[in-house]
Amino acid sequence: MSERLFGTDGIRGLPGAPPLDDRTLRAVGRALGERLRDVSPASSQPRFGDTRPRVLIGMDTRESGPHIARQLAAGLAAAGAQPVSAGIITTPGVACLVRDTAFAAGIVVSASHNPYTDNGVKLLSHAGMKFPDEFEESLERRIAEAAESRGDGEFPLEPDPQFEERYLEFLRGRLPAGANLRGMRIVLDCANGAASHIGPALFRSLGCDVVAVHDRPDGRNINAACGSLHPESMQKKVIESGAALGVAFDGDADRAIFATASGKLVDGDGVLLVAARWLRAHGQLKGDAIIGTTMANLGLERAFGAEGLRLVRVPVGDRYVLEEMLRSGANLGGEQSGHVIFLDDAPTGDGLLTALKMASIVTLLGPLEDLVRDLRIFPQTIVNVRVRSKPPLDSLAAVAQVLAEAERALGNRGRIVLRYSGTEPLARVMVEAERAEDVARWSEALASAIRSSLGQ
Repeated sequence: MSERLFGTDGIRGLPGAPPLDDRTLRAVGRALGERLRDVSPASSQPRFGDTRPRVLIGMDTRESGPHIARQLAAGLAAAGAQPVSAGIITTPGVACLVRDTAFAAGIVVSASHNPYTDNGVKLLSHAGMKFPDEFEESLERRIAEAAESRGDGEFPLEPDPQFEERYLEFLRGRLPAGANLRGMRIVLDCANGAASHIGPALFRSLGCDVVAVHDRPDGRNINAACGSLHPESMQKKVIESGAALGVAFDGDADRAIFATASGKLVDGDGVLLVAARWLRAHGQLKGDAIIGTTMANLGLERAFGAEGLRLVRVPVGDRYVLEEMLRSGANLGGEQSGHVIFLDDAPTGDGLLTALKMASIVTLLGPLEDLVRDLRIFPQTIVNVRVRSKPPLDSLAAVAQVLAEAERALGNRGRIVLRYSGTEPLARVMVEAERAEDVARWSEALASAIRSSLGQ
């Protein structure tokens, strides 16, 4: 294993091929099980004298998920751990359950917003958070050793329906004081993913008139022209149905993107503004800072500044948002993509929790469109360039030259962010400026420079 197995969001790849081949998957399960036997807290041990660390496994709706889960479970069992299945459930659902029940760790089989042809493995600690880098590095060494050992077969997994209900209870318990969702018409785009059942069940249990779309997964239609990356049909359905609000999740439902009653899209930046104002008005916003990423729109930063609040930017990735929140004591943070962390409720981004909060605020304060009316969104584009390798972008002469020219031209009237995807062979070019023509000009110039240097 010459390259790192774990990216910014776990292990990703094509099912059946390394690192998602059977041998590696069993090695991952075995290495995690062995590591947990070394460090499992007493609180994570089941009752009745069984000292095996329990690991909860959940998955989204991809057709490759059950096989991957069984291979991981086989490795866990071989290491003396006890795999337990939650079946199809959201990533934040697994995180919630491992925090509140007797589990040493959680595993989610999902590739989030990627197409069904991809899949992945996310490992979660007993605290419901991603393991720190040093833990993952120690696992990689064990995985390399475990992959050399032979082992065949799968471990049978039977999903336990109690876990979905426990997670629903947690979510219902996070309804803001005074909020009443009864009678609210809401459109839920479930991305044919993990939220397909639990999302409508949550809002119907609170009395909402739910219009569910893309809620019939077939193993291959997850994220297909739907969900948070493709919210157009959700926006249209909101207008057609006369709904007060629309929500689009991604495949594992840790993201949520919204539409107002008129169909206007509201992304994670808008959510952060509405949530920050709500928390501050109720004396619940800790400090004067909200944690965002380098991708947060300049308009959000200026809106916060006008109210005496600060937007603290960190690299893209929910783990970096959470790290800064824990370091600084902030209790609200997130990403433009719709991945928002309400730290007083959970240490992970949770699309269903975010949707619950936003729907509640709308019932209490009025239409979402009014709540974001003063948020001026600067023209912004993101261009993805497929690359053959990932050297530092500022080390490429052609890229550095165009970047310097663009930064001189934009001055303080725009921003540029160049970075690599943590899960795909892509370079991302983000340009933001007061004028759309500047965005178009410099994004294409930078993308062309990267293509000429690294393009496939």
